[in-house]
Parts: sequence; C-alpha cells; structure tokens
Amino acid sequence: MTVSVTVRVLFFGVLRDIAGMKETALEVEPGTSVGAVFDRCAARFPRLLELKSSIVLAANQEFSDGARLVCDGDEIAFLPPVSGGSGSPWTHAIERPEGHFYALTRQPIDAAALVRGMLRGEDGAVVDFEGVVRNNTKGRQTLYLDYECYEAMAIKVMAELGDSIASRYPVGRIAMVHRLGRMEIGETSVAIVVTSPHRKPAFEAALEGIDRLKQRVPIWKKEFFADGEVWVEGEWDSSVLPR
Repeated sequence: MTVSVTVRVLFFGVLRDIAGMKETALEVEPGTSVGAVFDRCAARFPRLLELKSSIVLAANQEFSDGARLVCDGDEIAFLPPVSGGSGSPWTHAIERPEGHFYALTRQPIDAAALVRGMLRGEDGAVVDFEGVVRNNTKGRQTLYLDYECYEAMAIKVMAELGDSIASRYPVGRIAMVHRLGRMEIGETSVAIVVTSPHRKPAFEAALEGIDRLKQRVPIWKKEFFADGEVWVEGEWDSSVLPR
C-alpha cells in the first residue's frame, strides 16, 4: 500500500492572486520532487506555467532546485521575482555578536535610531540609505504601496546577505531593515545602515546591500494607483534562478 506525502504549498505576490489563495495542502506520491509539486499546481493554474522561468522554488525556507525530493510535512513556496509583536517593533529580527542587525517590521522605520545604535567610537563614516515611497511611476500617480513577504525565509536570506557583505568590506557594522504592509507617499520602506572607519567601503557596502536585497530577499511590492493596481515586477539574482 502506497502512503501519500502531504506538503504545504505557499503562494506569494502575484502568484497568490493567480491561485486565489495564500496556501494549500497537497498530497503527492513518495519520491515526488519540488519541481513536480510545481507542475501539479501549474496544471491547476496554467498561468504559473507561463511564469515558470522567473519563479524561484523554496523548500523549508531555503532556496531549492526542482530535483529535491519532498518529505511529509515539507513547506514548499513559489516565489515570484522580488521587487524588491510583544512590544517590539520587529516582526522578525536577527542580531549578530559583531553588531550586525537585520529585521522586518510593520511599523515606521526610525533610521536615525538605527544609526545611533550602530555607531562606535572607531567609526569615521556612516552611510544611511533609505528607500522611500514616491508619488508616481513613469508619470502614473501612485496612491500607496503594500509590501508582502515570506517572512521566515526573508529574514534568514537578509542576514546571510548582510553577513557576506560585511565579510568582504572593511566595515564596522551593517543593519538592514525592511517594512511590510501599507506605506504612504514619503514613508521609508527599507533602510540600509553601514558604519566604517572610512567612507568608501561604507558607500560600497551599502550600495551592494540594497542592490542584492532587491534581487534575493523574497519581498514583493504592490503599487496602488488612482486607476488600478499592479504587482511590481523585479528580477531575481541569477544564482537562485532555476537551471
């Protein structure tokens, strides 16, 4: 008698709209691959197949290729291209012993407080990059934005990314904070803070930080206009795209 395997499938961003749901449970045969799980869902929602080349797969909050075999209880996520409680402002946060800090929040980002918390006496430079909500896209009036995120995976990827950058530049500390939910015009959606004894590596690390965050961290942006709404299409880092 063949025992089936049950996996939890998660949909994000525009894929959630296509499927009409955030998640579903799927029973598959033992030995089924992550790619085959996607194919099962694409048979039900053909639009997924059209977007297959730009969708990244994840298993248990880790990037995955399609060949990985699933196990009972696995969490499988389909990720479209990134746009990029308890008294705490952070829904998820990781703080390293070296002082690097990564967080997701649904509250306004206080970048000045981040800077104060990161600076040390040996620092001679601090770069504070803030991405803010603008009032238009290519002349089309923007009302507000809404950010969605695969939170458990996003905080892990953000921390891995920041740690990697910190190991390759002579900097002091790095902080990366992204806000989720609805944001109004002029509000900060993401902040990257880098401290360093000298200015050049701080600028370089901050620039790489925001560029790579927008291509690797599973966060999606929906833009609301006076005459409609749209998920903003971005681009994955080539290293995580399906082979």
